[in-house]
Amino acid sequence: MATHDLTPRIAPNLDRHLVFPLLEFLQERQLYPDEQILKAKIELLNKTNMVDYAMDIHKSLYHTEDVPQDMVERRAEVVARLKALEEAAAPIVSFLQNANAVQELRADKQYNLQMLNERYQIGLEQIEALYQYAKFQFECGNYSGAADYLYQYRALCTNSERSLSALWGKLAAEILMQNWDIAFEELNRLKEIIDSKNYSSPLNQVQSRIWLMHWSLFIFFNHDNGRTHIIDLFNQDKYLNAIQTNAPHLLRYLATALIVNKRRRTQFKDFIKVIQQEQYGFKDPITEFLACVYVNYDFDGAQKKMRECEEVILNDPFLGKRVEEGSFSTVPLRDEFLENARLFIFETYCRIHQRIDMGVLSEKLNLNYEEAERWIVNLITTSKLDAKIDSKSGTVVMEPNHPIVYQQIIDHTKALSGRTYKLVNQLLEKTQTQAAR
Repeated sequence: MATHDLTPRIAPNLDRHLVFPLLEFLQERQLYPDEQILKAKIELLNKTNMVDYAMDIHKSLYHTEDVPQDMVERRAEVVARLKALEEAAAPIVSFLQNANAVQELRADKQYNLQMLNERYQIGLEQIEALYQYAKFQFECGNYSGAADYLYQYRALCTNSERSLSALWGKLAAEILMQNWDIAFEELNRLKEIIDSKNYSSPLNQVQSRIWLMHWSLFIFFNHDNGRTHIIDLFNQDKYLNAIQTNAPHLLRYLATALIVNKRRRTQFKDFIKVIQQEQYGFKDPITEFLACVYVNYDFDGAQKKMRECEEVILNDPFLGKRVEEGSFSTVPLRDEFLENARLFIFETYCRIHQRIDMGVLSEKLNLNYEEAERWIVNLITTSKLDAKIDSKSGTVVMEPNHPIVYQQIIDHTKALSGRTYKLVNQLLEKTQTQAAR
């Protein structure tokens, strides 16, 4: 299913270190020839300081214990550069390792700079050396050390652009160490800065939002509440506009989150409109499944797409996370997705038909007759659907459901205050931007 692999679209929006987990997943799933993956790894590693890792990959790729001379020379350069940066950053590192000295720091960064200069002879040059040392550590693959130094650097840095760069690096390091709670906090900090920063061009702000959303995929599909948070972020007007304009492939992840998140069904109608708008510009089995069910009412097409969706989830680095249970390996998201996908088909099919043949319905749900009957009985019992199964005729009979007029009014007006609030905010932002100019 390399046909639906989004890695070529996602990778350009990631730090090169974040691409390695994707390649590891693709190699494990054997979506591409092993040689192709190893060559991609070496190409990435050539632009980092992870020389030892590059040597190991080279040996595996070419089945040899020898490595090229340029790799040996590159390793010597990296070691020498690391020592030089370590010496340059030694004064500030020594200060930061002194717990009593660190207690002298305050929230006022200007005070800190003056205090460091007067008492410890540490100036801007040494603080900049800490940034360069942290960055080099990150490039060497020492993500833990890099995260610590970048955090400390941001506490001292007075340059907003440098501080923003350090925050991106800190976020990447936390993701690579799989510290999902901390990474989520850093993601929110970064979002606040991106949304409030005055960019020289609106395009730069849009690009920053696109990068943020791509990086967030690691967090949202590993964090406990990630599937709710991805809807909160991706569904915001500014971020959804960025997706539709520059990164429609991200609709796969928003669609998946909405399908498996029963609490967010109220946002589903608006998202279907987005799917309708994008169905000719971006093709993906998961978004096409929703179009089949809710736009075209093509239940045979939905059935076929559901099978494709299962393969897509299994082969997607973010959606296909495996959980080991004893000697078995499962993909929880796949099971949740298929359960909810069947529910969508059933609900929509039932709105159109009052009496449904069980045999036909079992085909639409990709289940055999007995499984479909048990599934529907359980659904009627747990969800309190106004329906019954006629065992003699082998049909599901739906009772007509006429919505109350008052409820219809509530449904049509409940989003009005939220939309008004968004509109006012957009007008205020536009006014403030014009005033700033």
